[in-house]
Amino acid sequence: MSSTPLGTALITGASSGIGAVYADRLAKRGYNLILVARDTTRMETLAGRLRAETGVTIDVIGADLTDAADVTAIEQKLASDPSITLLINNAGMSLNGGILENGPAELNRIIALNITAPTLLASAAGKAFVARGHGAIVNIASVLAFAPEMFDGVYSGTKAFLLNVTQSMAAQHKDKGLYVQAVLPGATRTEIWERSGKDVDALLPPDAVMHVDDLVDAALVGFDRRETVTIPPLPDEGQYVALNEARLAMAPNLSRRDVAARYRAA
Repeated sequence: MSSTPLGTALITGASSGIGAVYADRLAKRGYNLILVARDTTRMETLAGRLRAETGVTIDVIGADLTDAADVTAIEQKLASDPSITLLINNAGMSLNGGILENGPAELNRIIALNITAPTLLASAAGKAFVARGHGAIVNIASVLAFAPEMFDGVYSGTKAFLLNVTQSMAAQHKDKGLYVQAVLPGATRTEIWERSGKDVDALLPPDAVMHVDDLVDAALVGFDRRETVTIPPLPDEGQYVALNEARLAMAPNLSRRDVAARYRAA
């Protein structure tokens, strides 16, 4: 790849939706790109347009991130390519129904794509970035990380996992040149709905569904501000601040020798 001051962004789930819009925005900022997804035809079409519009270098890698060998190949790319400065961990899926309506194959697949793959890629990228003293990881989570009672708890659980990993990495490695951001979209108009057999317009009113371009543009504002957690649809930031402060206030009391009084037998 030709060099650019910003380096190269590797984007998973880059053939459509959030990943494709990140590709557009980051190319226009001057990043070279590595696009990763199963649908190479769509990625080549996107890459062709962005090369013509921006002049950046774009590589396309076909990969199924539910396949361990494909994940390993992307891990190795992150570990070995010093031009990569940014990982957009975007690939993901949802289920049609919840934990009782799906079988082992479906549950294993969502865990592989939403948890295993992004964890391994974040680990590989994080190690490389810390070794070089700079780099950024963006994990696409969901507002459902805060609302497990709504919809499918398996999907929201995978997104809570990504939020947890993000906050841990950010806290532990921020002084080593590593920036980690969790982006928490609400309902967003992408193909994830159709792929899981759901009609977003039948489930939610129009004013509850964000346009994908608006989502990514807002996420990049948070990125530029170096936020750890970015929640584009939340009008009152104070609500998240209060939630986080309450969570942190509990921390000194979460591990003690003595059982809390309310659990002692009368």
